[in-house]
Amino acid sequence: MLHTNCGVERQQVQSRRMCKAGHVRSYLLRVQLEDRPGSLGSLALALGTVGADILSLDVVERGTGPESDWVVDDLVVVLPAGAMPDALLTAAESLSGVRVEAIRPHTGLLEAHRELELIDHVAAAGARTDRLQVLVDEAPRVLRVGWCTVVEITDDGPRRLVGSHGAPETQAAATPWMPISHAAALDAEQDWVPQLWRDMDTTLAAAPLGDPRTAVVLGRPGGPQFRPSEVARLGYLAGIVATILR
Repeated sequence: MLHTNCGVERQQVQSRRMCKAGHVRSYLLRVQLEDRPGSLGSLALALGTVGADILSLDVVERGTGPESDWVVDDLVVVLPAGAMPDALLTAAESLSGVRVEAIRPHTGLLEAHRELELIDHVAAAGARTDRLQVLVDEAPRVLRVGWCTVVEITDDGPRRLVGSHGAPETQAAATPWMPISHAAALDAEQDWVPQLWRDMDTTLAAAPLGDPRTAVVLGRPGGPQFRPSEVARLGYLAGIVATILR
């Protein structure tokens, strides 16, 4: 499985800075581990040795590999004041069969019905533009990404309709992947991707929003790569929101 060392290192630097500033104590830790009895308990014990407390867990994906079945979990963990996020990586990967895919600062607990809440908030908004803004504002928390935008194809090229907090000011001058018929992870190494996005190791995914010429785009600076289950969730969410927007 992909192990994004560069992305993890970037996230660790960001996390250290925020931790030293006293801005964050909780982190979202994405790990791949063997899908067998006791593996999660062993991970919890290892994290406990550095004072980390698991607040919640979300199963991202299950699959099979050449040597064993595996599972990818997102864990929200809290560290003691002053502790560095590097300790999470060291503790987790001290176990055989465990790989850390990402460490990111996190605020708030993972919510079991977060997609439903987002849909409810979109439906409660007024005009179409307001609904789109609610979508991009809440999607990063729900789908665990850095930013979200909605873009459309015009005669003059792509145009951003709305963007979330943190969406890069630099926009793509071309979107050769549009029109788009279904949710997909995008190749972030293509020439159309702005250099700034590539410098930040941004992984990308998109889905049609009721029209192949309109898409919701997700950006995850520092990775990890979007897994098929995450792309599918984006597609389902975009489809439901598109129905509300009609």
